[in-house]
Amino acid sequence: MTTSRTASAGPSGGTAGLSPPHSALDVAGFPDLQRIVAGAGLLGRRRGYYGVKVGLTLLAFAGGCAAFVLLGDSWWQLFTAAFFAVMSTQLAFVGHDAGHRQIFRTRQANNAVGYAHAGLVGISFGWWIDKHNRHHTSPNHEQDDPDLDIPMLAFTTTQSRDRKWFVRFTARYQAFLFFPLLLLEGLNLHWASATAVWRGTVKARRLEAALLLLHTAGYLTAVFLVLSPPVAVLFIAVHQGLWGVYMGCSFAPGHKGMPTYTDGTAPDFLRRQVLSSRNVRGGPMVDFALGGLNYQVEHHLFPSMPRANLRAAQRLVRQFCSQHGIEYTQCGLLRSYGHVLQHLHRVGAPLRVRTARGDLT
Repeated sequence: MTTSRTASAGPSGGTAGLSPPHSALDVAGFPDLQRIVAGAGLLGRRRGYYGVKVGLTLLAFAGGCAAFVLLGDSWWQLFTAAFFAVMSTQLAFVGHDAGHRQIFRTRQANNAVGYAHAGLVGISFGWWIDKHNRHHTSPNHEQDDPDLDIPMLAFTTTQSRDRKWFVRFTARYQAFLFFPLLLLEGLNLHWASATAVWRGTVKARRLEAALLLLHTAGYLTAVFLVLSPPVAVLFIAVHQGLWGVYMGCSFAPGHKGMPTYTDGTAPDFLRRQVLSSRNVRGGPMVDFALGGLNYQVEHHLFPSMPRANLRAAQRLVRQFCSQHGIEYTQCGLLRSYGHVLQHLHRVGAPLRVRTARGDLT
């Protein structure tokens, strides 16, 4: 599982890697690529695909609910909890696609799907849209990308210098703590959603509040009505913990460990999106497991492109990058996690050195 790259614009981490190459080849821009992709018919809607996708996902979720009720108060429900962790992520993937207007042409239709699926998962669709749009606008920007602003971790050397107290400990050993910390990501998503709705930072505040309350009440009622308290508590822990791990493992490979940049080093749109993103190589199973996020480069260039078209677009984008000297990064799934952990370990190194010197402040 090796990393495959086109050209050599820089290392896989650090700001300098996003400086665009200055060569005779580096003359094409995003409109040129967009014309190629649009000419291939890859920007059109795929309603049939999403009709089947959404239908099967909801059917599987309903089947899990039926199995949960029929199985009753049993420790075997921990396997049901793991199943629901998978389903929560798959439902979130559909909400993600709706948020990018991949399903329908109109905002209203996509929002209806997005709110419904976010409500089933228990997160705020409006909060996520705002956060995710800011990420797409400034991927791996050291100040503007909210996905780099995770207090328990440090993704740049500047962040590692700023960490204090207990957070400094987690950042120091973040490569070892990364996956365990993902067990808390599900709870973090719920908390951030509830906080955003409470503060009124989302547009459809009443709708979002109603969906979150309905989800929480229905979820806890079902769990404690069917299961005894010990089984119920463990069911929730397994479900929410594994959901957090699955979500984190789906989104982290796309950008973590890739070059970051600031306002002074930001390249044009095309190179900003390509150079800060990493694709994950694989077949249909990887496509399903990662919800199409394994085509991170293409998704960032064409966020409204239906998930089913990303594989075909990948061939065109990679060829275009090769022809114009733009570094294009992809690797296998396990290798992508290796890059993430190596980057986290490298960024945490200065903190470990300061600890060895006795500077614990």
